[in-house]
Amino acid sequence: MAEGRKLVIVESPAKAKTIGGYLGKDWDVEASVGHIRDIPTPSEMPAEIKKGPFGRFGVDVDNGFEAYYVVDSDKKKKVAELKRLLKNADELYLATDEDREGEAIAWHLLEVLKPKVPVKRMVFHEITKEAIQRASTNTRELDTALVDAQETRRILDRLYGYEVSPVLWRKVKAGLSAGRVQSVATRIVVERERERMAFVRASYWDVEGDFTPDGASNQFTARLTTVDGSRVAMGRDFNDDGTLKGSSVVHLDEATATSIATQVLTCQVAVTSVQEKPYTRRPSAPFTTSTLQQEASRKLRLSSKNAMRVAQRLYENGYITYMRTDSTTLSEAALTAARQQARDLYGAEYVPQSPRLYEKKVKNAQEAHEAIRPAGDRFRTPAQVAGELRGDEFALYELIWKRTVASQMADARGSTATVKLGGTLEDGRVVEFSASGTVITFRGFLAAYEEGRDEERASKAAEAEEERRLPKLSEGVSLTVVRAEPDGHETNPPPRYTEATLVKAMEEKGIGRPSTYASTVGTIQDRGYVNTRGSALIPTWLAFAVTRLLEEHFTELVDYDFTASMEEDLDQIAGGDAKRAEWLKRFYFGEGNGGEGDGGAGQGALVGGQSGLPDAGNAHLGLKQLVEDLGDIDARAISTIDIGEGIVVRVGRYGPYVEETVPQGVDLSTGEMSDGAETTPRRATINDDIAPDEMTPAKARELLEQSADDGKVLGQDPESGRDIVAKAGRYGPYVTEVLDEETAALKGKNKVKPRTASLFKDMDLATMDLETALKLLSLPRVVGTSTEEDGTVVEITAQNGRYGPYLKKGTDSRSLTTEQQLFDITLEEALAIYAQPKQRGRAATAPLKELGNDPVSGRPMVVKDGRFGPYVTDGETNSTLRKGDEPESITPERGAELLAEKRAKGPTTRKRAAKKAPAKKAAKKTAKKTTAKKATTKKS
Repeated sequence: MAEGRKLVIVESPAKAKTIGGYLGKDWDVEASVGHIRDIPTPSEMPAEIKKGPFGRFGVDVDNGFEAYYVVDSDKKKKVAELKRLLKNADELYLATDEDREGEAIAWHLLEVLKPKVPVKRMVFHEITKEAIQRASTNTRELDTALVDAQETRRILDRLYGYEVSPVLWRKVKAGLSAGRVQSVATRIVVERERERMAFVRASYWDVEGDFTPDGASNQFTARLTTVDGSRVAMGRDFNDDGTLKGSSVVHLDEATATSIATQVLTCQVAVTSVQEKPYTRRPSAPFTTSTLQQEASRKLRLSSKNAMRVAQRLYENGYITYMRTDSTTLSEAALTAARQQARDLYGAEYVPQSPRLYEKKVKNAQEAHEAIRPAGDRFRTPAQVAGELRGDEFALYELIWKRTVASQMADARGSTATVKLGGTLEDGRVVEFSASGTVITFRGFLAAYEEGRDEERASKAAEAEEERRLPKLSEGVSLTVVRAEPDGHETNPPPRYTEATLVKAMEEKGIGRPSTYASTVGTIQDRGYVNTRGSALIPTWLAFAVTRLLEEHFTELVDYDFTASMEEDLDQIAGGDAKRAEWLKRFYFGEGNGGEGDGGAGQGALVGGQSGLPDAGNAHLGLKQLVEDLGDIDARAISTIDIGEGIVVRVGRYGPYVEETVPQGVDLSTGEMSDGAETTPRRATINDDIAPDEMTPAKARELLEQSADDGKVLGQDPESGRDIVAKAGRYGPYVTEVLDEETAALKGKNKVKPRTASLFKDMDLATMDLETALKLLSLPRVVGTSTEEDGTVVEITAQNGRYGPYLKKGTDSRSLTTEQQLFDITLEEALAIYAQPKQRGRAATAPLKELGNDPVSGRPMVVKDGRFGPYVTDGETNSTLRKGDEPESITPERGAELLAEKRAKGPTTRKRAAKKAPAKKAAKKTAKKTTAKKATTKKS
């Protein structure tokens, strides 16, 4: 064996490549490519194992909850390669991530490789040359408590899923899954939608006016706040059922607000009070996993999964510190680096005398890492990495750099003035208007970074911190009323969760951990429990049914506090304060009052709690008993959601549908039937594009009326003789042909699928006729043929696809502008389209409005519709329209003003550093992953 050789094993090839460059020639760095083994599913187990205690779960619940592990089928070759490298090494360094999952990967490697040489645990939270070299000389032993915590989590999730999911299969729909964290996250989203469904909008009015002490230059806007000493009702004064919370406010209607506005125009208005107070705003703490995902969603439009994927690459390539953490702490070296960089870039006055320290206040903060920050003892600026990073990687690094530097900068300071104006109307009522303005005199950390905002229920809350200057005023000053108009409002339901706000809610409730947020949010979407509309998360009706079943029959399992307490228990196991096998025994079998954990069956709450022990004298029902004692579950009731007025939504085998609980023509109050009343309730399929809170009784009746035409026979196809019918399907209305019984019964290669075509967007199911249906069923249509340069003749077809109508010639597809072109486009027109260069991405769209030439650049100004909303541009500078700017009514002056403001802020384009050619290093060939089946059990 070669003397002095050291083998380092990490998780990923990228991490191995980076670390390999920092260690000497005596070091071999290899990647395990994630986990090398796991608990198999029963179908993957050998026959003799299936018959034994591991057969049901892959876990022996009767003997210390030992787990049966098998080397993954795609890791056989990788394990063989690691064993070969280990034969030539005199030391093994396990350098997987320094968290529970990383510790567990290291343990599994030990169990499978069975090294006969000294083993060292090498840990670090950033991949820089200094950090890696320090870590190689400061190793530790494997932390078995962390391993136990991770293995407990894995076994817990297996027991939960394998016991609860089959209940969902039997009572809701086959193939569904339940999970310890995913089911609770789904419940959070469903509860918000329930709030929106129950919400009753309330309308309220106030008056907005423009006032000035001397002229247009000092004009400001104020809003009516009191009438005869009573505060005017605002959105926050209403309950979610549309009623006022109290009687101390005055609720203005349109007529009253109009009357006040009219009289204000002619009354004497004067300043009644002026208050001024200091304004201070502190920077946000450095990023944790949760806050990074939230801010990446707000500012970069990255999903939680994509944000973590990009962060992983940045970490593995040495740009940032470890990205799974709930710590806001910065090391002394990082504090020094951030403060020095802020001082160099912005000036000494932008850095406070002492470093800012942030304490984590989120429930169950556990990780021992630093906050997420740029790697190294000296941070590289975005300009310094611009030549190495591109796209999302550069954007996320810049976001992390800005947040870290800003966290060590001085407060933003200024002053906030509040002015109150009073006047007496002609009818004797005394009115008071109020205006506030904030002037920031020292930007402090805002010079580097400002945190994004989530959607607010009260939109005015987001405006409170906007900078707004008021003219210099004093009490008694008379004002001219320039404008006074009534302003109507409606209360808004609570906003739907986005990925960012859902992660925030999970963190606040103590549900999940930094390593699981992104996967949980992804899982509830992949499993069909949540859909997205823009950035909003919308629960499906399936999620309603699953959540209701769990709430009614597995109450503890979806209880927020209970789920958080399980995380606390896992923390205790990780800290060595609780035993894995004992905790799992109590969770699964229960304990107290004769629970199976001590010899019999008991009743009570499922075990959990910060101590990891049941309260003395209380019975604790285990998961096993909970599933066995479910009793009768009314599957129909579980999958039924009442939306009022005798109409319900049901979740069926083939999707959700609305149904009348009382047939049409029956009086709901008396039960009397009118002449010609229906004898059976009507049903209608619900399309996926209708959100649950949009499914009102009126909308349901609209669907039911449409369904009257569902399955309507339009006539017979003259060629085949088959009936052509129009139907309302889950994905929208469509036409299809009806096969005769003999043809429909054919199987295998002889099976015949009926022709089917969706209706165009401008078509209506009720007016569909046979001629149009046959034209739809004739698609795709052969437009003609084209002779290519090599002489081959290629057919051109017009087709309707998922993303709209298009032409197809071989493998070359071109979009069409309208669906009608599928029927009308000629061969000449198609060839003309193919003669044009193929456009990549979105085609340029016509401007929403032309504003003339910009007075500064002299270039034409236009308003366009962009990815994030309308904006004005002169081709060089872009500026998003502000709240209140309407594309249709914006003036040339306003457009020029927006562009001038944007220019004053400086360019947003980044000067990229010259790209340096990296030093060439012989790359090691890593073996392609496959695997050996190696079984072992985890001892408690």
